[in-house]
Amino acid sequence: MPGRRTFLIGGGCTAFIKMGLEAATKALLDAGITYDLVESAYVGYVYGDSTCGQRALYSLGMTGIPVVNVNNNCSTGSSALFLANSAVKHGQTECSIALGFERMKPGSLGSNWPDRKPPMALFSSRMVELEQESVGENHGPNAPRMFGDGAQEYFNKYGGNVETLAKISSKNHKHSLNNPYSQFRNGWSVEQVLNGKKINKQLTVFMCSPTSDGAACCIVASEDFVHKHGLENQAIEIVATTLTTDSPAAFGNSAMDLVGYTMTKNAAEKVFKEAGFAPGEGRDQVGVVELHDCFAANELLTYPALGLCKIDEAHKMVERGDNTYGGKFVVNPSGGLEAKGHPLGATGLGMHFYIMRAGPMQAQGLFDTADKRGKYGLVHNVGLGGAVVVSLLRRPEFYKPGGVDGRTRLGYNHAHECRPVTMADVNKVKSVQSSNYVLAAAKL
Repeated sequence: MPGRRTFLIGGGCTAFIKMGLEAATKALLDAGITYDLVESAYVGYVYGDSTCGQRALYSLGMTGIPVVNVNNNCSTGSSALFLANSAVKHGQTECSIALGFERMKPGSLGSNWPDRKPPMALFSSRMVELEQESVGENHGPNAPRMFGDGAQEYFNKYGGNVETLAKISSKNHKHSLNNPYSQFRNGWSVEQVLNGKKINKQLTVFMCSPTSDGAACCIVASEDFVHKHGLENQAIEIVATTLTTDSPAAFGNSAMDLVGYTMTKNAAEKVFKEAGFAPGEGRDQVGVVELHDCFAANELLTYPALGLCKIDEAHKMVERGDNTYGGKFVVNPSGGLEAKGHPLGATGLGMHFYIMRAGPMQAQGLFDTADKRGKYGLVHNVGLGGAVVVSLLRRPEFYKPGGVDGRTRLGYNHAHECRPVTMADVNKVKSVQSSNYVLAAAKL
């Protein structure tokens, strides 16, 4: 994507049981700016009425800026960030905000519109056909069933088994012990994961992301904005990001492609090419990864789709421990969706927040390189139906350590501690064009 360089200058997250005003306030405090400097907003959510984005942001100000509401299934949050980044990259704005939130009903995902055929109906039909044609009979709710089928195709072709998925899940649950924002911080063992309630032939309950409420927010700015506001000590460059949708392969003869394998592969190749790498290259310069483990099955499929290993080596990567501390990559140091939760509108933004703020502290050796910019952080967020966003993040060459940063402004390290915000915090970042009437109705 040609255009200007862009940077993440502020991020905020809630424990994945809270909502939007808190996340946006934390992000603005982190960046050290007020809402007056934000020129456009992109707000993601899946289960909500029209203009929820305006309602969430009006507590910070009613400045007349464009507010665009975004719905792209599980990739909603990072789709909002893709749009915010595009606005800055192509000179429409100097500073844009991406906010995502969700309030979800318990249980498996479903449609709120029983009077019409859901957009996922064709995917569901093809899932059943592929079970009959190749991967074998399965059962359970559609989403875990589709991803379970994808894992079964991988097992049949290349190796691995349900225990491989249990090892991925246990790894993520152990990582979650370091994340104060995680919904679950239990550190389940492989045996405990395997003994969990069976959801289908491949997955137990601990291999599945829970339904969640929560919010996350990222602020994108131009290089000129970074220097003007003295944010060289905390800006993280969005070196490359892309949003891709399905190809005809999605409805071909592969259960892996039905859940986005080729879509992710195409996005990854595009992002690494944009970052200046030749086809298949650049993965050795990645140090930390946040990827979309809505189910442990998808984490397995995503390793080769992103190019982290060859197609027939994903299960071997798990066996070698190349997906955790001491291995080749640290994958999902946050605990992933399986542990931290999966509020659809917030998930992708939470991934970017975790890489930009907690990743450098939790992926040891990220800056033990000849290049002072360190290794890349890689983000992957997929939504069936479909859309996938892949991003490469990195510390810029003009990084200057020290000075005031988000930890100073918030009064604590919000990547390592989860604290609520107060109305006094909101007052620090709200616009001069704010409504007392709206603020009186704000909930924290």
